[in-house]
Formats: sequence, C-alpha cells, structure tokens
Amino acid sequence: MFVIKYRKIFFAISGAFALAALVSIFIIGFNFGIDFTGGSLLEVNYPNGRPDATVVNQKVSDLAIEASPVQPTGENGFIIRTRDLQETERVALEESLTFDGADQLEEVRFNSVGPTLGAELRSKAFAAIMTVILAIILFIAYVFRHVSEPVTSWKYGVIAVIALVHDVVIPTGIFVALGYEIDSLFIVAALAILGLSVNDTIVVFDRIRENLRKKIDRDFKTVVGKSLNQTFVRSLNTSLTTLLVLFTLYFFGPDSTQHFALMMILGMAFGTYSSIFIASPLLVVAESWGKRKKK
Repeated sequence: MFVIKYRKIFFAISGAFALAALVSIFIIGFNFGIDFTGGSLLEVNYPNGRPDATVVNQKVSDLAIEASPVQPTGENGFIIRTRDLQETERVALEESLTFDGADQLEEVRFNSVGPTLGAELRSKAFAAIMTVILAIILFIAYVFRHVSEPVTSWKYGVIAVIALVHDVVIPTGIFVALGYEIDSLFIVAALAILGLSVNDTIVVFDRIRENLRKKIDRDFKTVVGKSLNQTFVRSLNTSLTTLLVLFTLYFFGPDSTQHFALMMILGMAFGTYSSIFIASPLLVVAESWGKRKKK
C-alpha cells in the first residue's frame, strides 16, 4: 500500500522529469541524423594510429564540405557526417584524410541518404510509433473488456499509454539534452521500449483483474496495493536481468550501438518505474474520479 498511499509524490517525481524532458525537446530541439535529414556518413580507420581530431576537422573544413565535428570510434577510427556527397567529393575527402599519402586510411563504410528519402523515413517513423500506441490501446481494451467495475476497460488502455509516453519522452529528453543524434536505431529502441514497458504494465493490470474477480477486498485501492505487492519482485527481477544485458552492450559493445543501448537502459529504468509507481496508482485516481461523477 506504500505506493498507493504516497502516489502523489511519485506523480510529482515523474512530472518533474517529464517537464524537464519536454523543455529540453522544445528549447534545444532534435538533432536528427542523416537517416532523417539526408546526408552522408563516412567511417574511416587508421591502422597505424589515428591523428588528432582537430587536425581531421581542419582537413574536412578545408574542402568546404558542410560537416559535423568528427566523432572518434573504436581505437583508430573516425565517423564523419556531411551533407550529401557526390562520388568525386567522397574520393577527394578520403584523399585529404590520408594527409597527402602520409597516413594509411581504410574506408569502413560509406552511407548516403537523400533529403527526400530522409523526410519519408521521418514520417514513417512517426507513423510507426503512433500505430503501436493505438494498437496497444485497442489490445488492452479488448483483453480487459470483461472488466467494467470500478474502472472501465478502455481506461486501462489509456493509462497504459500514458505510462508509455512517460517511458519514451523522458529518455528522449535526456538524449536531446546530451546532444545525441536521433537516428533509425533510436526509433528501433523507442519501439522496443514501448513493447517491453507495456508488457510490465499488463502483468500488474492482469493481477489486478484477477484479484477483482476473486473479490479479495471491497476497497479498490487495497486490491491495487495487494496486486502490486504480488508482482513487485517479478517486475524488478525481469527488468534487472534485461538491464544487465544492456549495460554489457553499452560498455563492451561496438560504438555504433552504444547510444541504442543507452536509450534502452533509460527506457527500461523509467518503464519499470512507471509500471509500479505510475500506471497502477493512476487506476486508483480514475476510480476515485468515477465515484465523484456518480455523486
């Protein structure tokens, strides 16, 4: 009952994080990667040891190519993001980065996305997230269709989505504040978070539904509190084992998946928090509002 009793404190904590995230998103703005804006990405490797990043940035600047500051990767590599490059410009860039042949250079990868394709990917990513959210509402409303008292089935779906928005918005705000790029891997991570978080929430909701059928108590708040007690350890154990894998990927995986792992870590952490401290207490709030309307 601790969670239910002090729900306003937990709502305030989440509200503060969500507000800070929204301020970050609207003031700083998204730093979209080339997947969504169009452009080129060149990853190079210096087998004999990479030069100083400042020198490499100067070489790119001398070619008058619009580019972001180079990003070190691995032990001897750099990732260079530029506007959409023609083949001749790519060759000229790579030749410049060899410092007139003084350094050996290996091209690891080169990707190029046009601005039209980037805009299409951005709209499809947004549509994918909205589709998942709508599908979750419909699924939960269907599964809980036989639950009508004291909270109707569709409210379970809406509350689950409120928790999901919480789980995605806060990590997104942190990413924006850190200046990290929003790319296709970020969208994959966001969709994965939606799936993992709603699974945790449904487990708790399902236990509440079972306890309502068993009529373990006449007070809805008590039913929710006991249901949380019964699923608390399960939720924590599931999240901790997943976080262990994600932390391993973050610290020991390749640089290309580091931001993906960080997004997943943040999403899992806030998702576990919302399943326990936000979603279920919101059911109690919905039930109390329903009583007031009847009066």
